[in-house]
Amino acid sequence: MGILILGLIVFLGGHSIAAFTLRLRERAVLTLGEGPWKGLYGLVAIIGFVLIVWGYGQARLHPHLLYTTPYWMRHVTFLLMLPVFPMFLAAYLPGRIRTTLKHPMLVAVKTWAVAHLLVNGTLADVLLFGGFLAWAVLVRISLKRRAPRPVPSLPRSGWNDAIAVAGGLAFYLAFLFWLHPLLIGVPLIG
Repeated sequence: MGILILGLIVFLGGHSIAAFTLRLRERAVLTLGEGPWKGLYGLVAIIGFVLIVWGYGQARLHPHLLYTTPYWMRHVTFLLMLPVFPMFLAAYLPGRIRTTLKHPMLVAVKTWAVAHLLVNGTLADVLLFGGFLAWAVLVRISLKRRAPRPVPSLPRSGWNDAIAVAGGLAFYLAFLFWLHPLLIGVPLIG
């Protein structure tokens, strides 16, 4: 469990630098330069992600059950997960979805976390999904208090929303039938 917690601290902590310590980020960019800063940031994210995956895998071997939910809650989770991938893509495709949601990536993370908390009740699940949910809520609150930074994205187009929805639904189906069992080890259908 300690590896999972360390991974969450490293990954979410690294992703919180801009949200909560903007001056630290600015000083690091001035000291290191933009490229080396991004490289260091990416390295920290990769290390955190690897620790999360490893720690979560280890914690699943000896689960500590906190709660159980009825079987039909899986259907609610499938429904909640449906817009997650389109929202994720909309973060990089300027269009009506991005304009309406303001921060579609954070909405996607919150929806993903809530959906998974509805059907996963071990301590590791609560730490993982609850940690991401709390992080996304805190970052969204912090965005109201700071000047917006430009997000790398494709040029604005009337097709961007259609691309986000079609591509997101394709990713959803790929995860539903193939990628979730392959990457996570948990089959969702069948």
